[in-house]
Amino acid sequence: MDGIVTDVTVGVKRGSDELLSGSVLSSPNSNMSSMVVTANGNDSKKFKGEDKTDGAPSRVLHIRKLPGEVTETEVIALGLPFGKVTNILMLKGKNQAFLELATEEAAITMVNYYSAVTPHLRNQPIYIQYSNHKELKTDNTLNQRAQAVLQAVTAVQTANTPLSGTTVSESAVTPAQSPVLRIIIDNMYYPVTLDVLHQIFTKFGAVLKIITFTKNNQFQALLQYGDPVNAQQAKLALDGQNIYNACCTLRIDFSKLVNLNVKYNNDKSRDYTRPDLPSGDGQPALDPAIAAAFAKETSLLGLPVAAVPGALSPLAIPNAAAAAAAAAAGRVGMPGVSAGGNTVLLVSNLNEEMVTPQSLFTLFGVYGDVQRVKILYNKKDSALIQMADGHQSQLAMNHLNGQKMYGKIIRVTLSKHQTVQLPREGLDDQGLTKDFGNSPLHRFKKPGSKNFQNIFPPSATLHLSNIPPSVAEEDLRTLFANTGGTVKAFKFFQDHKMALLQMATVEEAIQALIDLHNYNLGENHHLRVSFSKSTI
Repeated sequence: MDGIVTDVTVGVKRGSDELLSGSVLSSPNSNMSSMVVTANGNDSKKFKGEDKTDGAPSRVLHIRKLPGEVTETEVIALGLPFGKVTNILMLKGKNQAFLELATEEAAITMVNYYSAVTPHLRNQPIYIQYSNHKELKTDNTLNQRAQAVLQAVTAVQTANTPLSGTTVSESAVTPAQSPVLRIIIDNMYYPVTLDVLHQIFTKFGAVLKIITFTKNNQFQALLQYGDPVNAQQAKLALDGQNIYNACCTLRIDFSKLVNLNVKYNNDKSRDYTRPDLPSGDGQPALDPAIAAAFAKETSLLGLPVAAVPGALSPLAIPNAAAAAAAAAAGRVGMPGVSAGGNTVLLVSNLNEEMVTPQSLFTLFGVYGDVQRVKILYNKKDSALIQMADGHQSQLAMNHLNGQKMYGKIIRVTLSKHQTVQLPREGLDDQGLTKDFGNSPLHRFKKPGSKNFQNIFPPSATLHLSNIPPSVAEEDLRTLFANTGGTVKAFKFFQDHKMALLQMATVEEAIQALIDLHNYNLGENHHLRVSFSKSTI
């Protein structure tokens, strides 16, 4: 291939189909050849390009099959949940792009995530793989528009810093009139909570206030940023996107209001700058620990709440890789996570001495209605779990992969099976397969149930409900201590029907939930246990 001069119209077929436009990409590969590529009408540039792909991880990702009209902002948005995006090169004529992330770890997380869930832009599947190049060196004059968008996004991400000294072309981010967005959600098949909106919109800057309401039978929200640039950026990236596949479509406009007046902090409205506001509608006001988490979070300016473990975010997961995957999972136009998607999970590295179909039903039942469980006959440290729909299986995978159950870190992935087969009539499989299709313990049977709004990652603090009047704090402390853990704190809600109880570790809390959810406390009261976003 040495010395060949080729025109892009012919195309240079290489291992990963990469075509380079007006840029020099530095590569560690010794197998180099020189070529001249003419792209986008620019003058020919001298390149180094290699003609084999080894698929080794790199912080530069090669994205193919992009829709023709796709923008830099949309491509950058693919990478944002996983970490800082440091460079981008669009090859418009070839429907390709290169995206450089700040770290190789972020790129690996992104590739791993999108290998399980096909990414889509404008309802078209796209393909992401490692580039042969370890760094993207772009000629900024050729790549001006992309650089402008990148600077704007980075400014928004890193703390509302003014875009001083940067020329932002009019096609990139222009200041909007208002920092307040009006959000309407169409096709709302799944409930969308204030926390979900916060999680999505925080990627574009610090969200100061949110008010949600229903108008003309539609769920709507007003959301205020600290800076109009953030609002502009969020509108650019999110308008028309689906929160969950094929439903919950975001319709975003600028509001005529420039400031929101929030009176109460509860599940309908929140002022993140004033954690001391009352809850106003009989809900318990935020306790000081959560108030502190709120304050800390707003100071983080645009970081997802994963920095405050367990606090106020349906997706706040302690480990960064899981947080990135969760931030992207099933959220913001990630088709492949569909209600009709893959409902069966494969769970491995289970403690085969301890695990039962019932214990898996209880734990995975926190994130969806488990239909069937099968512990594999020849591999008893693995099980197949069938959820009610693809969204529930995705939620369970995001929240439970990497958690500890019976002393072992479990792995949760999507299975290639479409259903879990029941054993043939009369065949004894030692109780390894169980059908829970008609279980009265499903949490999400009722559409619009409050349980949809209370889905949180495993946490050391548990939320207890359905407590009968005769049961005292001491009874519950003893009951939970008997699961083998240490009860660190306890707090009844005002009505004594509900309480928060904190175990020493997340693992102990998982164990207690498995053992005591649906425990009969007498007087026909079965205890309900779930993970809490609060701390005591």
